[in-house]
Amino acid sequence: MEARGSSRPAAGIVSSSQPNGTRVPMEIVLMEKLPDSYVLVLERPERSRDILELLQEQGFLSEGAARWLFCQVLEAVWHCTACGVWHGDIKPENLLVDPESGSLKLIDFGCGMFLQNQGFREFAGTRMYCPPEWICRGYLLQESATIWTLGVLLYVMVCGRFPSKNDHDIVSGQLFFWQQVSPECQHLIRWCLGKHPVDRPELEEILRHPWVRGGCL
Repeated sequence: MEARGSSRPAAGIVSSSQPNGTRVPMEIVLMEKLPDSYVLVLERPERSRDILELLQEQGFLSEGAARWLFCQVLEAVWHCTACGVWHGDIKPENLLVDPESGSLKLIDFGCGMFLQNQGFREFAGTRMYCPPEWICRGYLLQESATIWTLGVLLYVMVCGRFPSKNDHDIVSGQLFFWQQVSPECQHLIRWCLGKHPVDRPELEEILRHPWVRGGCL
């Protein structure tokens, strides 16, 4: 995974482990937790394109293309979780794709935090990807909030638009599909967008879902 520069300030500043006590952005500290090595990219690699660009060109992605990319997002989220890191802002703009290989990288950890077991009352991500519990109560559980975000992401990829227009729509739980989407894909999206955190699947359940396994075996 790579991180690129962002116009948005980092989610927090913490003391580094350096002997001189210098302080570094939270984004750098989180990146130290993930790969064996990492690169901070201040300019986008020439060949890469983010998924938002693809959607702006094509309108929406075929289920086959969406599945291939979504599986890679799941792998990235799995790795982050295993390392105790919460990305906090998974969206098409933060997903870089190599147009030749189709390989995907999750970037921009500027909204990231360490995973916490208790409820969380800070959210620095993108409003249209936040779950209804945050809008209603200003409170979320990081892992179930990530599942909600994955549901929004998948909907955006296969429909080319957000599932909700505003906070009211997010809270109401009404969901319509504006493109032809298979029943299996619809089921996964509706499951991830469960109105209550307990109604959403665990990450492991998403990985075992028939729609996902159709392209991730």
